[in-house]
Amino acid sequence: MITRLHDPNYDRWAHQIKRTGGCRQPIHLRGKVEHYDRATGRLLHRYSTLKEPDGVLRVPCKTRRASRCPACAETYRADTYQLVRAGLVGGKGVPETVAAHPALFVTLTAPSFGTVHVRREKNGKVLPCHARRDGKTCPHGHVMSCTARHAANDPHLGEPLCPDCYDYEGSVLFNAVAPELWRRFTEALRRRFARLFGLTLRELREQLTISFAKVAEYQRRGVVHFHAVIRLDGPIGPTSPPPAWATADALEQAVQHAAGAITVEVEPLARIFRWGTQLDVRPITMNGDLTEQAVAAYIAKYATKAAECVGTLDRRIHTIDELALYPLREHAHRLIAECLRLGALDDLADLRLTQWAHMLGFRGHFSTKSRRYSTTLGALRAAREEHQRTEEITTGRLPLFDEDTVLVIAHWQYAGKGLSLGDQLLAAALTGTSLSYAGGGSDE
Repeated sequence: MITRLHDPNYDRWAHQIKRTGGCRQPIHLRGKVEHYDRATGRLLHRYSTLKEPDGVLRVPCKTRRASRCPACAETYRADTYQLVRAGLVGGKGVPETVAAHPALFVTLTAPSFGTVHVRREKNGKVLPCHARRDGKTCPHGHVMSCTARHAANDPHLGEPLCPDCYDYEGSVLFNAVAPELWRRFTEALRRRFARLFGLTLRELREQLTISFAKVAEYQRRGVVHFHAVIRLDGPIGPTSPPPAWATADALEQAVQHAAGAITVEVEPLARIFRWGTQLDVRPITMNGDLTEQAVAAYIAKYATKAAECVGTLDRRIHTIDELALYPLREHAHRLIAECLRLGALDDLADLRLTQWAHMLGFRGHFSTKSRRYSTTLGALRAAREEHQRTEEITTGRLPLFDEDTVLVIAHWQYAGKGLSLGDQLLAAALTGTSLSYAGGGSDE
């Protein structure tokens, strides 16, 4: 750290760090960019990393995982927030009239795979976990009762009362098929909504579009559930109002039916999976208990998280021997080990459980949206890059060229990533970011 502070190029290094937003693991690039006049071939401008600190240009890693890089994850979270909110109140290319379209906030949960430790509250008072006077003893000798009043950060939350009774196979298989369950849910939702009004799917598409944005969240027990915004639009999306008969009540009926109607079977093991019974459906309002800001913030919050609340890892594990190197709690260890066991079966190769063992079997995208819901993350990033480029031209750091008359030739090489411990301390001081991160999650 002292060496860096006394480096003659410290100011330039600090500028790079600030430009990355405090990225914890910036990508190091080595290379150059040259601008030539297309007509004459004259060199107009050249940028090279030769004169940069350490001979590299540092750029953000742009990960969405807060456990890897809180700074880049915060950018991803903010973009997701804007994307979701624009689909509820307009902006970012979406008309403000979309605020009048019926919209629901839906939570689809996982079924039970065994009794786990939970934190219960009633009227602000913490209740016993599973207090049972006649608590039965399971076949493995564990009394299926717990009188503890767990703290919010108790590491036992989500862990089974009896690990040997817990259905670890079912837990990881549910995670693996959850994306397919969601796909079938959206299809069943459209079919049910059409049937409510005596329409075919084709007739429904000519009058109505059902748009959504969703995020996956890990529960403490290690299974995912989905939070989704589901909105009714006219046939061309948010720019057109839905028909008068397309109400929030009708949409709720269709959601209730679709959530209970669909299943996914893992045929080699003859196991059938469906959503859990705890289905939550609430209307989104502009000034009520569930506002568009609250919904957008909630979805964006979980878009940057993964399975860290379960106590697992944020990197891939390929073998049982490799898993033994990490000091994991028993529950997380068993979940990963079950993924590795099932992943070795040829009949389950399509589920890719070995590759996604660190994610406890879930391999879907954490945040997704339908095509017409609102703007895209790509559009938001392009707008930010254009703003940064305009700022550099305005301040003289980048020359102003007519793009139609200039040929740009770039050559880049990957030269590593990350920061030394001393550089991390300085970067945290420069950008006001933290060197540590603690994940959270729901209890069940």
